[in-house]
Amino acid sequence: MKVLVIGGGGREHAIVWKASKSPKVEQLYCIPGNAGISQYAKCIDISIDDFKAMADFALAEGIDLTIVGPDNQLAAGIVDVFEEKGLRIFGPRKKAAVIESSKVFSKNLMKKYNIPTASYETFESSHEAIAYLKASKYPIVLKTDGLALGKGVLICKDYDEAVHGVKAIMEDKQFGSAGNHIVIEEFMTGPEVSVLAFCDGSHILPMTSAQDHKRAKDNDEGLNTGGMGTFSPSPFYTGEVDRFCKEHIYQPTMDAMKAEGRDFVGILFVGLMLTEDGPKVLEYNARFGDPEAQVVLPRLKNDLVEVCEACIDKKLDQVTLSFEDKAAVCVVLASDGYPLEYEKGFEIEGLDFFDNKSDYFIFHGATVSENGRTLTNGGRVLGVTAMGGDLKEARSKAYEAAAKVNFDNKYMRNDIGKAIDNI
Repeated sequence: MKVLVIGGGGREHAIVWKASKSPKVEQLYCIPGNAGISQYAKCIDISIDDFKAMADFALAEGIDLTIVGPDNQLAAGIVDVFEEKGLRIFGPRKKAAVIESSKVFSKNLMKKYNIPTASYETFESSHEAIAYLKASKYPIVLKTDGLALGKGVLICKDYDEAVHGVKAIMEDKQFGSAGNHIVIEEFMTGPEVSVLAFCDGSHILPMTSAQDHKRAKDNDEGLNTGGMGTFSPSPFYTGEVDRFCKEHIYQPTMDAMKAEGRDFVGILFVGLMLTEDGPKVLEYNARFGDPEAQVVLPRLKNDLVEVCEACIDKKLDQVTLSFEDKAAVCVVLASDGYPLEYEKGFEIEGLDFFDNKSDYFIFHGATVSENGRTLTNGGRVLGVTAMGGDLKEARSKAYEAAAKVNFDNKYMRNDIGKAIDNI
């Protein structure tokens, strides 16, 4: 088989690496890829937004399967374009990807089909939103309707902060058109857990759990980011929680999307808050999480390509997932200043530490090759993942490995997975 992966971040590196282990795969391609991905796949210089050019490439090269990583391309309908040309592609169509690209849609879907989530209201006018805030309970959460690179969520501790947030989103357009509509919802408390699931439109098969660290700085301070690290499994995601979510969240979501004529095929990412009143949905994503993929895929025993094909062929009910009986921790090495301003173009040293090591992985996010050197090329540069017998061992090994990698303005959180020390 010839397999093409769309994207160029740490998530796509993890997908490419996992696909490379499939005995069915003869050749891997990636658009656009990065320095790490180029070790496994032929990287193709085509704009990730030029769907026609990518589809034409897939046709010309005889690509048997395309796997899409990023949310923007799914939301814009890349799957529809490929399918119109008769190409096999793994990911939701545009009308199903709306479950991530519009928080207004997903919240209304949950309300309509009684899927547990935070109470909320939606607004198209900043004046109406601010009027609503006067009688609200604090803290409160503001969410942009559209995609904002994982950064369109503001937690506001009081009325003044919330008003400032509404104006920044809706009037100053801090997140562009993503903030034309806004969701204001109650602030929920409890452990936050992520579950990725394979979907074939009718059936849903959850993977192992993970926990992400969104805030830029230690102790969950600073701005929201795309993710500064993660670990798997979550000790908070018990068998009881899993049973509840399968009955009240996962399958009901599949059924709801089908009832709406939006059959969901691909990866559904369910962000959960484990509240005192039970698990509730924080958000849906329509693809692998980043960096969640970097701890979940190394633990997945199944052939990723086979499972993706089962989803496309509506045969997911014939698949049983299996995971390594190990824990995994990923620490993101970022450029200091991320998610705001930062410098790039610095040489990365120490990558050879990961050569021929079975329990250590380095997934490239924003990197580029230049004259035989690997340079930083963005905010989240690398994901350092390690596996161990338990979460504490995996965490210790991940930080040991992270210390081996260096570049100017390297920044990382020092508390990824620290919460597990108290369990």
